[in-house]
Amino acid sequence: VQLAESGGGLVQSGGSLRLSCAGSGFDWEMQYAAIGWFRQAPGKTREGVACISVNDGRTYYADSTKGRFTISRDIATNVVYLQIDNLQIEDTGEYFCAADPFMDTARMFLMPSHKYWGQGTQVTVSS
Repeated sequence: VQLAESGGGLVQSGGSLRLSCAGSGFDWEMQYAAIGWFRQAPGKTREGVACISVNDGRTYYADSTKGRFTISRDIATNVVYLQIDNLQIEDTGEYFCAADPFMDTARMFLMPSHKYWGQGTQVTVSS
């Protein structure tokens, strides 16, 4: 399984971005996986943003991201999207996607580690 993020960039405060997490090498275990987006701001620990169930599309959002972040998936292409609206300077950071087979979205951010990770995409928000 490989995950590849894209869509990051430099954007002004108030703007929007849509990040993509493209998966490849998915096998049967990934049918029941949760795929999540995480971010790491400079000097801070990595935090969960939102995650989604591959099987039924159930979503879970961290309290800090409810309202401006929307996660979605395209089963046909194995892509998970993260739409970020009204970007704020504090949204600056490296954004990663991760996947865990046989994982419930409500539990994913409680796990100390995750099985598959992408390389990340940088989001920089300017004033």
